[in-house]
Amino acid sequence: MRTKTLYTRDAEKAGISRFPNFHRTGNITGMKQLYYGKNALLVRCGSQIYNVSSEPEIYYNMAH
Repeated sequence: MRTKTLYTRDAEKAGISRFPNFHRTGNITGMKQLYYGKNALLVRCGSQIYNVSSEPEIYYNMAH
């Protein structure tokens, strides 16, 4: 599964902590199937993976 990486310094600007998240060791496929939906937009920041589907501009405006 594909995720994009958001650098910690940019996370504060994006307000990433307000989004649902899970630890990076979690199963991305399982989380998408059970909770987020197969088209969820996931961003990794540090040791967490955040679901930013409610604000897709965060996902699409990233450099990576």
